[in-house]
Amino acid sequence: MPEGCQTSMKYCLQLSHQSWTKGDAATAVERTIESIQTAELAGFDSVWVTEDPDGWDAFAVLGAATRETTGIRLGTGVTNPYLRHPNLIAASVATLDRLSGGRAFLGLGRGQPEWYRDALGMNVDSPLQAVERTVSLLRQWWQPPHIASGEDPFPVSNWERSLGPVPAHVPPIYLAATGRRMLELAGRIADGVRFNEMASLYYLDDAISTFKGSAIAAGRDLSKLSIFVHPGVAITDDPEPVLAQKKAMVAMVLALPGMERQLEVPGIDVHDIMERVRRHMRTDEVLDRGGGFPELRRTGDLTAARREIPLALMNEVATVGSIEHVRARLAQLRAIGATHVFLEITGLGASDQARRETISRIL
Repeated sequence: MPEGCQTSMKYCLQLSHQSWTKGDAATAVERTIESIQTAELAGFDSVWVTEDPDGWDAFAVLGAATRETTGIRLGTGVTNPYLRHPNLIAASVATLDRLSGGRAFLGLGRGQPEWYRDALGMNVDSPLQAVERTVSLLRQWWQPPHIASGEDPFPVSNWERSLGPVPAHVPPIYLAATGRRMLELAGRIADGVRFNEMASLYYLDDAISTFKGSAIAAGRDLSKLSIFVHPGVAITDDPEPVLAQKKAMVAMVLALPGMERQLEVPGIDVHDIMERVRRHMRTDEVLDRGGGFPELRRTGDLTAARREIPLALMNEVATVGSIEHVRARLAQLRAIGATHVFLEITGLGASDQARRETISRIL
């Protein structure tokens, strides 16, 4: 069945380096690989390994996973052309594709420009253009004769690569998008679009329409495009503590410039809420000096920031509650066009069979 052409949503797993920042190092590594194996046995479509400039090397983790799995798709969730030059991305994905027997994909985004410009000393002019040029170069390098040329910000001149992906396989490229211009770019050139964790249905409905409209205008077949959503699913009879815990994601990540738009909910003044959150987290101050997530955790007052975020907002952007509530929310996502949904392994059940049964009940 073509990518994105399906009667029900497929499900995906996201893994972050945060699990490696505490506890025994060897145990953390083992649990990461076990999580990927468990996802495969539970029928997950893909594993997305996050990549930020302060964390792990996603491709090293993915390479290790290729030897412990046989069918699940493996890729970044997401990397960017500042952290990795397009030539290195081409090499990394081609290597992963060979190791996995054609299961690699690329999740690609713009990154946080302040980190690369102010802390890492890179020339960051137009992140949107950088992403577009990267996609063009990768598609040239991944197909015979594996020669690519490009323009600024990556002025490549007929550079020939010796190694491509598995023959006849061009790994899909999914763009992480929040703003309208990136959504339109994804519709024109990508194999799909991926949304960050916790976005309101109100925002997603408009964003998916923008993505689809751009794809249609470019003459593309929507049935071959994928739409990945991460609704922060948790099945519980006591949602309030879980929603409260998820406020940390809003305060740390969705407070970054441009991210709050995905929290938009009619009747809730998200802009005012997030201004107060940023003051408590000192987000602008930290970014101005090129600081990243470790400094935000040290400098910001996460407890105060979380108090500013009402549960009413969290209930709109996170899918937390009974199986019936989760099923209804996922049905809404499917109705507006989502083809893939991110789920957590924990909370689905203690065995492969139990996890499969839970998934069948909510999807």
